[in-house]
Amino acid sequence: MNASRALAPIRALIVDDEPLARSNVSALLRPHAEVEVVGQCKSGAEAVDEIRRLDPDIVFLDIEMPECDGFDVLEMLGASIPPAVVFLTAYDKYALQAFEAGAIDYLLKPVDSHRFERALERAKGRVEYNRAGPRMATTLAIKGVGGITVLKIDQIDWIEASDYYSRLHIGSKTHLLRRSMSELEKDLQAFSFCRIHRSTIVNLERVRGLELNENGEHDALLHDGTRLRLSRTRRRKFKSLLGERSN
Repeated sequence: MNASRALAPIRALIVDDEPLARSNVSALLRPHAEVEVVGQCKSGAEAVDEIRRLDPDIVFLDIEMPECDGFDVLEMLGASIPPAVVFLTAYDKYALQAFEAGAIDYLLKPVDSHRFERALERAKGRVEYNRAGPRMATTLAIKGVGGITVLKIDQIDWIEASDYYSRLHIGSKTHLLRRSMSELEKDLQAFSFCRIHRSTIVNLERVRGLELNENGEHDALLHDGTRLRLSRTRRRKFKSLLGERSN
């Protein structure tokens, strides 16, 4: 473990559309000299930008916010979710969804100080564990009508662009994720995925081979029979990655 990283302050970000709620969390953190509040956000959209910019260790995240709620924030962050997320809300109906989305804890407002201390200890424990070794997210949280679905990244067969969303294919099921293809391509670099077209990313583990189509172009053929168009500009990289996997 990097000694300087281990001794660095724990960086916290507070996200809530209510100024009083943000102030209360900040006050509860004040006695903890090891925790540095690096920012406060009043909306989910602002939170996504600040999390990517500040790279906090802990995020205290309100669930119900206008336009972009706490679950939306996690969905848009994809594999860039901070090590410890503590949800804040005035309603207990979201508890199960919060833990399914990967939250370390869930606090009801107004936040009880003793309950806050317990949540903070859990969050600090997660941060210390994360700092002890490299962290790589292996799941994606997807918000749907019925709540949050957590998908294992290595279960995804292929991904296609769908307007401002990405459509994830897992067997016969599809899931719509509020992320761009470029963002997903970056998140999936550590996994066996390759972008084979501007609108397609494929899991190399699902590829059976290449076949010529009726236009004389190459398609990627998946084990389930799915054919995916392979662009000429991406063919060399795709073949190279396939060759590496077969060696």
